Amino acid sequence: MIWAILALLGVPLWLIALALLGLFVRNRGLRNRSGDIPVRVRRPGKKRWTRGHAVWVSDVFAWRGSPAAWSEDVVQVESVFLHAPDSEQRKKLHRLGDDLVIAGLSLAGGSSIDVATRDEHRVALLGPFGNATEAAPSGSGRRAPADPATE
Repeated sequence: MIWAILALLGVPLWLIALALLGLFVRNRGLRNRSGDIPVRVRRPGKKRWTRGHAVWVSDVFAWRGSPAAWSEDVVQVESVFLHAPDSEQRKKLHRLGDDLVIAGLSLAGGSSIDVATRDEHRVALLGPFGNATEAAPSGSGRRAPADPATE
């Protein structure tokens, strides 16, 4: 839509095409970087899942939506908890397929975010917390810690 407005305002079409090509190349570079994980992220207090790509750098989880979305975040993570999606989460994440995994990332500030991806990216999603365990059964209301030493 913005491109049509720019064209009506007299911006040359070649300049608009060049800008679109730049977005396309930038998005492709984002998907092809080393350690890339295609994810859906749900921020604290939000109901919607944001599509994006993530990468781990030590204990820092960095993710970015598509270049045109302008949504990104870099957070320090204290622990990671894996849990199976419930029926409502499955419904909202249906485009990821049937085999998906959700990780709760406990952040340094005390909040947490949920990150979903396909099961084939489970190990990459855990990042430096590769020894994380599955969440405790839903009846207990308590999740198992990623590192037993932090109890």
